[in-house]
Amino acid sequence: MYIHELENWPGFSWQKEAISDLLPAVRYRQGRLIGHMEALGFSLREEAMLQTLTQEVIKSSEIEGAILDHDQVRSSLARRLGIEIAGSVPADRNVEGGVELMLDANQNFAQPLTEERLFGWQAALFPSGRSGMHRITVGGWRTGERGPMQVVSGGIGREKVHFEAPDAAKVPEEMKTFLHWLNTATGLDPVLKAALAHLWFVTIHPFEDGNGRIARAIADMQLARAEESPQRFYSMSTQIRKERKDYYDMLEATQKGSLDVTSWLTWFLQCLDRAFSGTNDLLADVLMKARFWERYAHTGLNDRQNKVVNRMLHGLEGKMTSSKWAKMAKCSKETAIRDIQDLISKGMLVKEDAGGRSTSYVLVTPSPDPRK
Repeated sequence: MYIHELENWPGFSWQKEAISDLLPAVRYRQGRLIGHMEALGFSLREEAMLQTLTQEVIKSSEIEGAILDHDQVRSSLARRLGIEIAGSVPADRNVEGGVELMLDANQNFAQPLTEERLFGWQAALFPSGRSGMHRITVGGWRTGERGPMQVVSGGIGREKVHFEAPDAAKVPEEMKTFLHWLNTATGLDPVLKAALAHLWFVTIHPFEDGNGRIARAIADMQLARAEESPQRFYSMSTQIRKERKDYYDMLEATQKGSLDVTSWLTWFLQCLDRAFSGTNDLLADVLMKARFWERYAHTGLNDRQNKVVNRMLHGLEGKMTSSKWAKMAKCSKETAIRDIQDLISKGMLVKEDAGGRSTSYVLVTPSPDPRK
């Protein structure tokens, strides 16, 4: 029996004493983080928010097994936020859809969440009307024509059903109840409301696909309501991606348990607290990049060099080689080598120890200590 089949569904309860210390501590760290980031200069705060949202879009999709291109996500976000960045690239429609969803949830957090708004979010995630090879219902609740909505793992013949959602016929009424609760002031701490909203929505599972990403967007929207700010400086989805197995295990245990969701609330609050800690790394990264460009402010770079250096600063899979440079800059290998040698002569790039065919290069970044 799943929780949505219980007599008092959706009458969630929890043991207040179990989170009596954890919730205030999380709320305190949340306030401290926001105050600290708002004390930064405008350009640093802007870059921190751009990096946070980029990770949120990428990691929320990655949790579901969908891999989005980092540069496309960053460029799409920057264009929509009016932020000037070097090396902007065009984005695929599926990337644009993920960005649209996340920005609407965060930037328009104060607006009520309605059926039509949810339909728009899900349609943005699946612009072709397909999930992989399969045509799905887009911009509407699931119909049940394909049978029960189940979360399944394992190969053919070895399937394991982790969860089965409410019958499709019940979805409209279930969502009406959920949306009324979400948009109505209840006196419940808004961070707890974010945790409950995430669980409640993903338990209803109202769409044929995209439920996980939309559940996380709803939680983000509710966290923005808690902070009364569209600015994001931490990524819950990044932390959930790191704890993906625990996340799914906790969801399954909760959805197969009772309506006492103390364990889920505890896990959500602890995960959120760990997401705050990740902001320390974000801030260090933003400050390093700011010092990097301050050091080389008067160094003349061509467009190719600007593009590739920025990509290296924002994280690169594998090592930078002349071949990879040529591919990223869309130039010949000979041109790439000239670009690289020019940056070496300017002190921005150094050759790594390994030579020969495996020759690779790294940026000369400033010390974490700005006094050095």
